Amino acid sequence: MAARVLNVNVGVLGHIDSGKTALARALSTTGSTAAFDRAPQSRARGITLDLGFSCLRTALPPQLGPGPGELQFTLVDCPGHASLIRTIIGGAQIIDLMMLVIDVTKGMQTQSAECLVIGQIACQKMVVVLNKIDLLPEGKRQSAIEKMTKKMQKTLENTKFSGCPIVAVAAKPGGPEAPESENPLGVSELIEVLKSQAYLPSRDPSGHFLMAVDHCFSIKGQGTVMTGTVLSGSVSLGDNVEIPALKVTKKVKSMQMFHTPVTSAMQGDRVGVCVTQFDPKLLERGLICTPDSLHTIHAAIISLKKIQYFRGALQTKAKFHITVGHETVMGRVMFFSPALADFNEEIKENVFDFEKDYLYQEEYLSKDSVASEEHKENDQAGEVQLPKQQWALLEFEKPVTCPKLCLVIGSKLDTDIHANTCRLAFHGVLLQGMEDKNYTETFLPKLKVYKQKHKEGQVERVMDDYSVIGRSLFKKETNIQIFVGLKVKLSTGEDGVIDGGFGQSGKFKIRIPDGLKPDTKMLLTAASKKKSKGGKGDTTKEDESSKNDSAQPVTISLIFKRYVFDTQKKMIQS
Repeated sequence: MAARVLNVNVGVLGHIDSGKTALARALSTTGSTAAFDRAPQSRARGITLDLGFSCLRTALPPQLGPGPGELQFTLVDCPGHASLIRTIIGGAQIIDLMMLVIDVTKGMQTQSAECLVIGQIACQKMVVVLNKIDLLPEGKRQSAIEKMTKKMQKTLENTKFSGCPIVAVAAKPGGPEAPESENPLGVSELIEVLKSQAYLPSRDPSGHFLMAVDHCFSIKGQGTVMTGTVLSGSVSLGDNVEIPALKVTKKVKSMQMFHTPVTSAMQGDRVGVCVTQFDPKLLERGLICTPDSLHTIHAAIISLKKIQYFRGALQTKAKFHITVGHETVMGRVMFFSPALADFNEEIKENVFDFEKDYLYQEEYLSKDSVASEEHKENDQAGEVQLPKQQWALLEFEKPVTCPKLCLVIGSKLDTDIHANTCRLAFHGVLLQGMEDKNYTETFLPKLKVYKQKHKEGQVERVMDDYSVIGRSLFKKETNIQIFVGLKVKLSTGEDGVIDGGFGQSGKFKIRIPDGLKPDTKMLLTAASKKKSKGGKGDTTKEDESSKNDSAQPVTISLIFKRYVFDTQKKMIQS
């Protein structure tokens, strides 16, 4: 029986020109078809444009179990160029361990910070690599490395990677032009650190097969080969796989892992799958899967968290670049939270309850949010009360194909590349996709998101013990008829019901079922007497009386809620 090979996917991330590709080359022993900037446009520009993969094999370290075997690190070299962040996000979802490559002469840069954010979302363990130490003068090299190490430890203090290993190397001493005979520095130490950090990632061969394809090419007489990483389930020779983007199903003819033929592959494996011929240009990257297991959606409900380094508010109705699975599309967002009464309730992970009511939010609630009216009433200190969970409705500009419960990242990729700011805004989990094109009619009415409405007016005068006339609650042109029957409250404590309009100027009649309190009646009668006393010629008296009147008017409060997706726009009072 062949010795077992354990595969661990290691992402090589960092700012452009920090030497990621050189480091991957120095580490690896076998290059895959996608490795080391093979793409002609990549070589011409001297930067990595796509995910490059290569591998490094070493003896199985003792912490990974007894017996003979090999540990294979699949190195995923992610591009560092800012406009290629979409590709990095795609790569990060298949990474077990991350290497953050830092140019020791420059320290943390904008994209290193973005890579760190992606790592925190998608990855459990990290090793920091301080590269290009050959550029430091020998006499000062050690102290410069120590200084940068301390700086990095401070940066990582409040992240989940606090205390992670930091290793100093020179992957390509003398730079890209130097002869190949120059030996890299510190790489064997780095391999030992990687071995010490390796763990048994949880791999599950059951469930639907899903693979992220990052390269596609044809081999004459054999078929078309798709290389990528298995995200879930497993695949065997002879299986049928669907290519959802092309709406076709193909049969698996043969498979290879790093030039070794295999008969099956499972979650976490890096594999080339050869299927019956189709034009490889049609699928540069994308997903393949068990037939009918993926859905193509036009909108989605996600649970989400704001990324702390993103400056500025996340506004409802704003557009973001949404990365779902391996696609990035523009999408518009609407944020909502639990109803206020449920703010502190524990919420089940990865499920969305359509039976519950949710509160519409103008923006994602965070410590910096402006409190909405409803919050202010419930929270005198003015501090925003934060719910345990928040959600967003995403509406995509074009449909996306993705698995259920996949990672979602929202970014502002149109921000100036050179601006020193994090462009990743939020991350979350896709809880419910909407496959129907007419989801606004068929699906959204089921989503019970409401807006809390609060209107205020004043009592103008008393009609009798059981009714008053109100004003300033509606505009002149409002159809008061639709408000008839709604409950209101007077500032003096009485409950009332809107009975109908009164005259043409937006005034209305309120019925007080339990009658006005004597004090309220006196207050209102006194106010209207003062008004009528101030005769036409006596303006000073009129001013006096209006001053007294305005000092203590009786206000009318009307509170109701309206469901955002209710086609009848009904007003509801609890």
